[in-house]
Amino acid sequence: MKKVAIIGGGIIGMTLANYLDPEQFQVTLYDSGVGQATKASAGIISPWLSKRRNKKWYQLAKDGAAFFPQLVADFQLDSTVYQQTGTLIFRKDEELEALYDFAKQRQIETPEMGDVQLLSEAETTAALPLLKPRKSLKISGGGKLDGQAYLTRLAQTAEEKGVRIIHTNVRIERSGEQFIVIDNQQHTSVDIVIVTAGPALKNLLEPLGYQVDIRPQKGQLLEFETSHQLSHSWPVVMLDGEADFIPFENGKILIGATHENEAKWDLTPTTAAFDQLWNHAQDFLIDPDTFKKSSYTFRVGTRAYTSDFAPFFGEVESQTNLFAASGLGSSGLTVGPLIGYLLAQQINGTPQQTEHYQKPMTTYIQKM
Repeated sequence: MKKVAIIGGGIIGMTLANYLDPEQFQVTLYDSGVGQATKASAGIISPWLSKRRNKKWYQLAKDGAAFFPQLVADFQLDSTVYQQTGTLIFRKDEELEALYDFAKQRQIETPEMGDVQLLSEAETTAALPLLKPRKSLKISGGGKLDGQAYLTRLAQTAEEKGVRIIHTNVRIERSGEQFIVIDNQQHTSVDIVIVTAGPALKNLLEPLGYQVDIRPQKGQLLEFETSHQLSHSWPVVMLDGEADFIPFENGKILIGATHENEAKWDLTPTTAAFDQLWNHAQDFLIDPDTFKKSSYTFRVGTRAYTSDFAPFFGEVESQTNLFAASGLGSSGLTVGPLIGYLLAQQINGTPQQTEHYQKPMTTYIQKM
């Protein structure tokens, strides 16, 4: 049985650990637990109206969203983790008609989008009572994923399958055809290494002689604990601007997220982030003063971005048994599970075509 080390327990690493074949591999997952983007995130699974020009990214995001029914079935994800409640999209009134036409075109080849509707002001408020009366576009297939809850659930299932999870920092060295994972001076020989550690990938691969196109970006979200007990059934909302409004169960409502390139690895919650998110979101709320009185906490993490804002995954070099995945940016909760699954299939010996999802690995990782 081959020994596998996964470095990074975010959405890719934890999904990968669960899909690797336990009959073939003895798996150990290492994660420091510091600054993890997935743990700090809650996301809208609704990529279909993106107008990004990168067709490979859109194919990955579209198939990532379509993968969720299998993910839910494989890991029995309940509504505390993932729920399909639809997506409301806010735009200026004159832009909604054009967006509706665009959505209907995308719907032809993407049935998982579900129904596409233009909602009146009254229908919008009926769908989510916290919102001011305002016209919106609704996509019924949209869903929401709580990144922290997802990792907790998959960590439990992974350990039930025999995966060892060790919370520590590590470094990697090569020893002949094997790798040495060094953890607090403990040296462990493994046959296969998969590095899924977000922006930390750069520092982990550098001692092995690789240069990686990756940079960190700080993201902050606000998690409010409100008294709205019916919030589990409310749709997620893409506000007009960068912020999203994401209701979960028992009155837990998240507003996010910031995109802070200069802050990089800094995990300090800031009043500037609160002001940015709150000042934008309050314009859409029917009673912002009451909402703001709810207790709240920050979620803070570090995302990974490539120069072209596209993710990558696969074997770093052919026949090296060294694999890597990173660059998810703000679409990690949508594309991460599918990437973890595809990596597992490749390592399990049943690889699938991925060229339509990404550029060659050498675009992002090069030998120094």
